Amino acid sequence: MAVRKRFIAGAKCPACQAQDSMAMWRENNIDVVECVKCGHQMREAG
Repeated sequence: MAVRKRFIAGAKCPACQAQDSMAMWRENNIDVVECVKCGHQMREAG
């Protein structure tokens, strides 16, 4: 099954400051947010 990534409108990457570059998806009941510009990731148990 393919992972469906959703972009977060207006979000700014804390690492590279790029706006509208954050994608979010769920991986093993963990929310993953990643910047598509620099690859910075944040994970949070959901």
